[in-house]
Amino acid sequence: MQTEIDPRNLIGRKAFDRNGHKIGTVDEVYLDDATGAPEWAAIRTGLFSRDAFVPLEPSELVEGGLRVPFERALIKVAPDFGVGRHLSPEQELQLYHHYGLDVAPAPPPALADRDFGRLAGSGSEES
Repeated sequence: MQTEIDPRNLIGRKAFDRNGHKIGTVDEVYLDDATGAPEWAAIRTGLFSRDAFVPLEPSELVEGGLRVPFERALIKVAPDFGVGRHLSPEQELQLYHHYGLDVAPAPPPALADRDFGRLAGSGSEES
């Protein structure tokens, strides 16, 4: 996502699909442990309080909300990994495949066993 906004400021913003239909509200933002860049957003869809993960890279901020370039129906059936935990490389791979995106490059060997997708503002850094 190409923006200077602090990822923590995404939390609470409305999220919309590519047609402008409201999906829900950004519940959490996940950062890539290797780069620190915002990578995923968990969108609270309101459907049984479920959070759906969406990639932030092809998404954009528009009129104070987050617009993701996918249909609402596809977002609502995204794999559900729960929120508040790290996304494993395998879970990220499932999400990339779900959205039909190119798979992110494999992490360097030193990072292969680390969890990815730490929460923005969690302050927990692994050494």
